[in-house]
Amino acid sequence: MSSTSVPRKSYGALRREAAARLREANIEAAETDARLLICRAAGFDAAALISADTMEADEKAVAEYSRLIARRLSGEPVARILGEKEFWSLRFALGADTLVPRPETETIVEAALAAIPEKDRILRVLDLGAGTGAILAALLSELPHAHGVAVDRSEAALRVARENLCNLSLGGRVSYLCGDWASTLAGTFDLIVSNPPYIATNELALLSPEVREHDPRRALEAGADGLGAYRVILPQLRERLGIEGTAVLELGQGQEAEVAALAMATGGLRVAGPARPDLAGIPRALVIHVKR
Repeated sequence: MSSTSVPRKSYGALRREAAARLREANIEAAETDARLLICRAAGFDAAALISADTMEADEKAVAEYSRLIARRLSGEPVARILGEKEFWSLRFALGADTLVPRPETETIVEAALAAIPEKDRILRVLDLGAGTGAILAALLSELPHAHGVAVDRSEAALRVARENLCNLSLGGRVSYLCGDWASTLAGTFDLIVSNPPYIATNELALLSPEVREHDPRRALEAGADGLGAYRVILPQLRERLGIEGTAVLELGQGQEAEVAALAMATGGLRVAGPARPDLAGIPRALVIHVKR
C-alpha cells in the first residue's frame, strides 16, 4: 500500500493566511505583522522572504510561525515578540523595564535637531528617563561631536540602553547614571531631552491592551493629573541647562498648555513657542530655554 504525503504550504500562503487571521482579530497592520513574524520564524530578511514566497515552508519554521502568530493574537505587540523595535532608522533591543520606542517620539529628535544650528559643535546631551536609549542614540547619530549622559531610575533599563548604544558604536560617547531624573547630577548641558511618564492614573485603563499590559507601568503613570514627572523635571532644568541650552520634553495629548504654564511658573525658564506636532498633528515636543 502506498501513502501520499500532503505537501506543506508555501511561505507566501502561510503569511497570507496569518494576515487574514490578524485582520479578523481587528489587529492593525496585519500584513506587516504577519511579514515580520514569518521573517523571524524562518530566519529571512525582507529580500529572502520575497524569493521564498512560493517555496514550501520548512516544518520547524511552520511550527515557530504558528507559535508567534498565537502570541500576536493574544495581544502581545510585535515589538515585544521580536524583542526589538526600529526608531530613527536604528534598531533597538527592548527590555521589561523599557517602553517600546514609538514613531511620535521621533518628534523630540526632530525638535532638538532643529534647535541646534551647528551640528558639528561639541555638545553635552542629557537624556532623562533614557529607557532603550533611542532618543539619545538618534541624537548622537546626527551630532558627531556630542557626548551624552543617559539617566534612568531602572538599572535594568540602563543595561538595555548601554547594550543598544554599544551595538550602534555610540557607547564610547555615553555615560550612564541610575537616579531620579537629574537630582544626582552636577554641571550644565547644551541639550536635555526627556520622554517622561505622562498618563494620569485613572486613564491607564483606557490605554490599548498592547500598552497597558506590556509596557512598564512606572514608565507610563504620572499621578492623578499626568503631570507629576513634569513638576519634578522642570525645576531641575533650570539648574542643568546651560545659558544657551535647549530642553525638549515629550507631551501627552492635550497637555501642552498645562506643561507650558508649569514651565513658565518655575522661574528662569521660557517656552520657545508652540509645541512641535507629531505626524498625527498632536502637539508633542515642547521646546524650553533658559530665560535671559
